[in-house]
Amino acid sequence: MGMKFILFMWLSFFLLTCDDLDGDQAQEILPIPQFTSYFTGNPTDKQALPKGGICLMGGAREDDNAMRWFLKQADGGDILVLRTSGSNGYNDYLYSELQVNVNSVESIVVKNKDASFDFRIHDKINKAEAIWFAGGNQWDYINYWQDTPIDSLINIGIANRNIVIGGTSAGMAILGEFVFNAKNGTITSSEALGNPYHQRIAIDSTKFIRTKYLTSVITDTHYSDRQRKGRHVTFMARIIKDWNINIRGIAADEYTAICFDSEGKAKVYGNNSIQDHNAYFIKAINGSPETCESNKPLTWSRDSTALQVYELKGTLNGTNYFNINNWKSGSGGTWNYWFIINGQFHEKPI
Repeated sequence: MGMKFILFMWLSFFLLTCDDLDGDQAQEILPIPQFTSYFTGNPTDKQALPKGGICLMGGAREDDNAMRWFLKQADGGDILVLRTSGSNGYNDYLYSELQVNVNSVESIVVKNKDASFDFRIHDKINKAEAIWFAGGNQWDYINYWQDTPIDSLINIGIANRNIVIGGTSAGMAILGEFVFNAKNGTITSSEALGNPYHQRIAIDSTKFIRTKYLTSVITDTHYSDRQRKGRHVTFMARIIKDWNINIRGIAADEYTAICFDSEGKAKVYGNNSIQDHNAYFIKAINGSPETCESNKPLTWSRDSTALQVYELKGTLNGTNYFNINNWKSGSGGTWNYWFIINGQFHEKPI
């Protein structure tokens, strides 16, 4: 009888313990991490003198020469990759494969908005000479980081320490002053042109990442593969209609990169022997849209001269460029008119 009693008491204790582990106590013991860090290189912070600048990429595989430019702007310092999905895919690529000397590369995968208030991430931003935004969903970036210490510290780093920043795909999309935030999902050109106030056209004007050369700019990516000229022009039409802003557009094809130096020269990297390795610099020059209303096709023609666009093919060494200081001059590109008539996109040489 004594042995049975002991077995009974042991079993009861085991079951009670299991019950506790299914409740609140288990959540306290095994909390969900707010972010995951992947570190490569020297853990001792290096004091460097970054050269500033911006690197924008269209969304496919990174252009190696543009990424070398990005790393060199960091002056051998510490590279921080911020992302909301994925893992450590950038670490070896940036630290050793491009053969540009840097002190360290750290990728931080943020899991939720709470991570934006974690002092450990703040410290990493404050010590970085370069910050790269990976692809993914731009709404996650905006939802997690907008109006938090994350965007504030990045902006301080840009303004006070001259850090270089950049991003690809969603990481490029968030760097304009105006952002298509994809809160309600993505949208095609035909959908946007057919209804400029489509519910999925969510454009954010709230202060986020601020850079000198992307003021009054909205960017777009995956330009050729996903045929996004029409939707990008629609975004611009909406901004002019809703905010009365003299908006401009900057876009890149999938394998194209645009690197802005401290002088305002936007150099375009890509393979000029391949079609659709282009960058686009778009400006409205001839008035607001004639028709930009809900459930009506967009018309923005102005006698077929509504928008002036400098189309620039990327080269391996980034020799072609556009002058962001005046939005008038460049080298290696061609000027075109873009215009919309009854929801149909058109273009012609100037």
